[in-house]
Amino acid sequence: MNAIDKHPSENPKNFVATIGLDWADQKHDVWIRPREGKPEHQIIEHTPEALHEWVAKLRTRFPQGQIALALETSRGAVVYALMVYEFIVLYPINPKALCSYREAFKVSGAKDDLTDSRLVEDMLSKNLEQLRPLKPQDEHTRTLAGLTEKRRQLVNHRTGAVNECHAELKCYYPLARNILGDLTTTTAAEFLLKWPDLASLKKAGTAKLRKFFYGQNCRSEERMRERELLLEKAQPLTEDRAVIVPCQLKVKALAALIRDLNQAIEEMDTLIEKEMDQHQDAFIFRSFPAAGPVLGPRVLVAFGSDRDRFGSAQEVAQFYGIAPVKKASGKTQVIGMRYRCPKFGKQSFHEHAACVVKNEPWASEYYQMLRAKGKGHHMAIRATSFKLIRIYFRCWKSRTKYDGALYLESL
Repeated sequence: MNAIDKHPSENPKNFVATIGLDWADQKHDVWIRPREGKPEHQIIEHTPEALHEWVAKLRTRFPQGQIALALETSRGAVVYALMVYEFIVLYPINPKALCSYREAFKVSGAKDDLTDSRLVEDMLSKNLEQLRPLKPQDEHTRTLAGLTEKRRQLVNHRTGAVNECHAELKCYYPLARNILGDLTTTTAAEFLLKWPDLASLKKAGTAKLRKFFYGQNCRSEERMRERELLLEKAQPLTEDRAVIVPCQLKVKALAALIRDLNQAIEEMDTLIEKEMDQHQDAFIFRSFPAAGPVLGPRVLVAFGSDRDRFGSAQEVAQFYGIAPVKKASGKTQVIGMRYRCPKFGKQSFHEHAACVVKNEPWASEYYQMLRAKGKGHHMAIRATSFKLIRIYFRCWKSRTKYDGALYLESL
């Protein structure tokens, strides 16, 4: 979800040098082409000190003017380190585009770091007017981008741990799944850490079971009675220690992981809310339907804070793979989905639209109309998202809140 300026603001003739950087874990190969002079190859060690020392020497060598630097990524340690220097204009190169460019000269597929740095620089210097420089968003937007994406990664890790926990409990302790129901909660994790097998739960008895759930603010008498009856009637699935002991240890480890992940996710939710409170565009995105504390910030990050980033709603939909891709050659025409796009941004729009169709009347009607025509669920959701992007784009550009009544009137 990098922020890329739509229209290059730099004249190629204004750069005092163009640089191609091929980054790696141990070293970085650099190909420098000064505006006046011969190109040269340099190697930078993969340490912060070496990188900043190289930049300092670069500024000493070119005391005036800006330097265009291209690299085969739009994020990562090197990008974050170079973004602080105003005289360096970064140009992220799509790895797929560079691969095709390399194949034009190396049909055999041979490659090395030096060759890649030269090709990156060559691609930059010959296509400066077409390439888009990296333009960082404001600090709040970038912080939200990091928090929302990392939060989703933690949620995915928790889902994996919960699925593993379900599989282990099936083997020796199915009662726990019936008593707890949802294993994603911290209550479920604490329960499994306290009573990781049926024997320990039977020994504790119904009185301690009731006390535990009361302590977790689970006070439904009907549900509590169901749990007590389940415990009273429970019989062990197996008494084989060879099965119980390994599964029990793994369940305890998974429960501790789920508990810690829940704590981390809650901390991230708090930070996301604080960042949203300080963001200048928060009032716009909070006004969108179904834009709660999770999806609202994610849609905000997808649009960003730079109003020049996208020229139209169509560009937003195309960039995130919501709009279809058309391929035409002669009389042949194929329309399909764009797969090479920012996956997290596309996921944000898709999931948001799926929530909107449950809450917004016009969106629900549109979705049902598409389903009645035989369209699949996900295709109908993408079509709804395409419409939502058009509305949100106008709100974002004009800095106005969403008004569902106004859209209904226009329909």
